[in-house]
Amino acid sequence: MVTAAQQTASAPDAPRTFPKGFLWGSATASYQIEGAATEDGRTPSIWDTYARTPGRVRNGDTGDTATDHYHRWREDVALMAELGLGAYRFSLAWTRIQPTGRGPAVQKGLDFYRRLVDELLEKGIQPVATLYHWDLPQELEDAGGWPERATAERFAEYTALAADALGDRVKTWTTLNEPWCSAFLGYGSGVHAPGRTDPVAALRAAHHLNLAHGLAVQALRDRVRADAQCSVTLNIHHVRPLTGGDADADAARRIDALANRVFTGPMLRGAYPEDLLKDTAHLTDWSFVRDGDLEQARQPLDFLGVNYYTPTVVSQADGSGVHTSDGHGNSPYSPWPGADRVAFHQPPGETTAMGWAVDPTGLYDLLRRLSSDFPRLRLVITENGAAFDDYADPEGRVNDPARIAYVRDHLAAVHRAIVDGADVRGYFLWSLLDNFEWAHGYGKRFGAVYVDYPTGTRIPKASARWYSEVARTGVLPGA
Repeated sequence: MVTAAQQTASAPDAPRTFPKGFLWGSATASYQIEGAATEDGRTPSIWDTYARTPGRVRNGDTGDTATDHYHRWREDVALMAELGLGAYRFSLAWTRIQPTGRGPAVQKGLDFYRRLVDELLEKGIQPVATLYHWDLPQELEDAGGWPERATAERFAEYTALAADALGDRVKTWTTLNEPWCSAFLGYGSGVHAPGRTDPVAALRAAHHLNLAHGLAVQALRDRVRADAQCSVTLNIHHVRPLTGGDADADAARRIDALANRVFTGPMLRGAYPEDLLKDTAHLTDWSFVRDGDLEQARQPLDFLGVNYYTPTVVSQADGSGVHTSDGHGNSPYSPWPGADRVAFHQPPGETTAMGWAVDPTGLYDLLRRLSSDFPRLRLVITENGAAFDDYADPEGRVNDPARIAYVRDHLAAVHRAIVDGADVRGYFLWSLLDNFEWAHGYGKRFGAVYVDYPTGTRIPKASARWYSEVARTGVLPGA
């Protein structure tokens, strides 16, 4: 039988119909939108501390108020319903639920998420809860943070608290969002919280995040409804060598190991890749990996969340340690342990306000690779989107044709990958709202909904209306 997707696959400018049941949503993260930094028992996370440290974040911005979602959540859910979203991916703030990272839960914090989830369900929007989107309790960082095994154990305890409170309501769970950023930007280059710059600590953090993921999946399976889905979200880097030479191919292999296989190996195969261990042997003997850890890390998943924005282009360097063009922020310290002889290059063509190249072919190639490497694993695009220099015109409208083009072309790449055999089950646009964009503060706007930060006013952009039609119909219009 010829599917609707296959009927349109050969006509690039024709409308493309996505499979029935394809999940359409948008995504946010707690520190980026909630605000209410000291209300109802919430205590500082590493991002509170980092943002309040002079020189860390553009303009000294913090998430203390963010988009005030903690108080305006009903308005935001109403916006989602108005836009016809089928799902909403959000993260739980660990310190709002368990302020010190230890001990019992704070009921006021859990009540906030109970109310949010109930409102989503009432509006017919599927809640997709991420347990960790980078906001580690500061007290746990003070005790050593992710480089220490105890943090993984505390994460499992926190997961149990969240699952006990929300497991009857939330059907879809994600353990970690982009653990690569947590480990290598947080503890390697220092451009993310907690701002440490130790390559061995970064590798230790990566391992304990793998362990935390596995322990959390086990805690979820013990507590949530039988039909619940468990996942993890990885920012899989689509790594391309600059040339066809052997040296550049080896540079790409090295970065692929550090960016991708350091997580897919333990989580999906139960082992670290041998080349990663060899590449980093001069830094560590990996003795922090204990017997049984990799079996714990490898837990059956219902799908893998994939975040994609832009490809990564590399070559062999001349030994000068070129790494400042990797797209993850400038630092004199590298987030790539053992990869000093790798240079990063800006891909050609159009860029977003982040300076990231617009290249949907990277998403297609990435999905095809994942489908080949893990043929029985379902995939969901849990983040994809772009920042542009948006503004409200005198009539209060926000026109963002560049974002529409970006999303349209990336959705076309997803559709093509599905036609060619990738088992992709959903797409979440990043982000629902303009928000606190980490070290960039409020200077970068990724939202489908414009936020006037002084007043908190929400204005759906033209892209929001466009995406709404795609989400309602499941049909991607032609270019």
